[in-house]
Amino acid sequence: MSEPTTPLMQQYHAIKARYPHALLLFRLGDFYELFYEDAIIAARELQITLTSRNREKGQPIPMCGVPYHAAEGYIARLIRAGFKIAICDQMEQPGPGKKLVRREVVRVITPGTATDVALLDARENNFLASVAKHSSGSPIGLAFVDLSTGEFQATEFSGARADDDLRDELQLLRPRETLLPRPQQLFETAKTSLLEGVGGVESRLEDWVFQRDYAERILREQFGVAELTGFGLDDHPQALAAAGAIVHYLRENAARGDRSADANANVDASGVEALRHLDRVRYYEQHDTLVLDPVSVRNLELLAPIFTEEAARTSGPTTLIAALDATVTGMGARLLRSWVLRPLIDNEAIEARLDAVGHLVQQTVVRGEIRKELKGILDLERLTSRITLGLATPRELVALRKSLVQLPVLKNFLTPQPAGGSELLRHLHQEIDELADVRDRLERAIADEPPALATDPGMIRNGYHAELDELRDLSQHSKQIIAAMEERERKRTNINSLKIRFNQIFGYYIEISKANLHLAPADYERKQTLVNAERFTSSELKEYERKILAADERILEIERQLFVEVRSSVAAQAARLRRTAAAVAQLDVLTAFAKLAADRGYARPEFNSTGELLIIGGRHPVIEELLRQKGERFVPNDLCFEPGRQQLLLITGPNDGFFCSRSPGQAAHHRPHLHAHWRQRQSRPRALDFSCRNERSRRHPESRHSCESRPPR
Repeated sequence: MSEPTTPLMQQYHAIKARYPHALLLFRLGDFYELFYEDAIIAARELQITLTSRNREKGQPIPMCGVPYHAAEGYIARLIRAGFKIAICDQMEQPGPGKKLVRREVVRVITPGTATDVALLDARENNFLASVAKHSSGSPIGLAFVDLSTGEFQATEFSGARADDDLRDELQLLRPRETLLPRPQQLFETAKTSLLEGVGGVESRLEDWVFQRDYAERILREQFGVAELTGFGLDDHPQALAAAGAIVHYLRENAARGDRSADANANVDASGVEALRHLDRVRYYEQHDTLVLDPVSVRNLELLAPIFTEEAARTSGPTTLIAALDATVTGMGARLLRSWVLRPLIDNEAIEARLDAVGHLVQQTVVRGEIRKELKGILDLERLTSRITLGLATPRELVALRKSLVQLPVLKNFLTPQPAGGSELLRHLHQEIDELADVRDRLERAIADEPPALATDPGMIRNGYHAELDELRDLSQHSKQIIAAMEERERKRTNINSLKIRFNQIFGYYIEISKANLHLAPADYERKQTLVNAERFTSSELKEYERKILAADERILEIERQLFVEVRSSVAAQAARLRRTAAAVAQLDVLTAFAKLAADRGYARPEFNSTGELLIIGGRHPVIEELLRQKGERFVPNDLCFEPGRQQLLLITGPNDGFFCSRSPGQAAHHRPHLHAHWRQRQSRPRALDFSCRNERSRRHPESRHSCESRPPR
């Protein structure tokens, strides 16, 4: 890299030195320019022309650029390719006498911190993970966050299988980016690419970032608490360290949307304020739910088909998630995915969920109305995130307002019955906050059809701010105002030839011919003498001139300031918004289950602790839907299994044929993960097992044969 020879390139190098691992988009006029190695990489990835600067001096500097107004699409392509982007904007307007405008990085975007709609799948999470490994190799802490929704969790793995358990968890989470301490390696067996196919893009941080003391301090500061006891991290130092590293990384790369939206206002939210929606971290253990290893998830085709080519040729669902996803919001779809990957094992929680589904199955009309209202609610989780990060546009605030309008109606449909009903639905009714104060402020402040960007005028509704209304009136009716003033001055002075005009040198002026100079009022101030006329000004004209000439600039300045104030006031209610969004997501999934149960004739399972498994007329949800779309019918099957009388023999391959002669427990002894799965399946069917039986077993009790009266199959 050659030495910088101009003030502009010196400024570029100073900024680039602070972000060496990111592609620096350097704002020059209407373009974002990239230089040196960044330009070569961007030109290759974006398929744009690579040019050069200073070629005439014999020291060509590679460069390429993208238009400022179309940068989002190019940034999205670079992020999907795994690159980090630092956006450097002009913090002041160029003007006379300014040879070099001030520039600063206003935002850093990485694969794990992306929040733009163009970069995200509405129905999947976008996780940033962090791994903190003890110097002895165990325990290993894992934390992960979805910055776009505020979901923040942490856990720990210990023992001889700690590395394998971590690898399995990362495969389920599929983070886009993983943070690691700079000096250590994650897996002993992987020397070159530690997270190949598991953790997405690696980002290395200094070792001190993962120290427990620093993590405690930064997390207490982030959550606004004196102690972290309530978050369950006291006895899990590595999980604590991993969570602290995430908050550190997010603060280092915190979006400063308020600042970029209005450089003149000098509004610079702190890291805590920008990450206000990250108000808690939840510690969990893998065994809190049914453990599904990545191999099982793949072979069961829960999320993705094994044979993608065949799936592409099939019009129907080829995975369990596709067969069950009848949700109508992005929040609900993400929650359903989480439920499928982490099935409940607590009987009380399972029954509460099934009670809610059963109640909604019976309430056909109410269920339909709830789903109708849910369709009008956009992604509250991601809207809240972008608002707190200072990235929300005027149209996103309008989207939030329209979503909040649906909440009172939705909550009304959930009004608890005097007796009976579902405890879970009662809880959701209490959790949904109508947020009337937030909705009212958005309705008063933001125009119905605002511009797409916060840098354009027209965001604020008329009547919200008196000075803004006056300036708009001046800007829109300046000619009429000057004409009215001219007519008024003619009548006051009795000079019918009096004119009020404007030029670039003298601005607005009153022109009076020489013949009428004796009629000029005493309050007129002489401005210019011509051969046949004199030009004057007045205090009223000077005030109007100041207002008219500065009106457009002032309009934009006031609108930006008001918009930032409104957005900040909404961000202050992030906790209420997140709590409501979580309740709405649960309601979406429960009503989707109820719709599937009603449409497909699914029946509620009954649970016992004996290990007995009886399914009458069981149907496979995926295969049944595939056959239905072909006009064919799935033939239901019965299954009867009673411990001590029937045995399930597992044959996994030609070399494992000896399993045939053993009981399931003995056979699974050689496969510890299968053994655990076997025990849990015996005692607790999954929460989604309401689909196991059809209506026949519910309507005709006599068809529920006991295992004693039915020969084993």
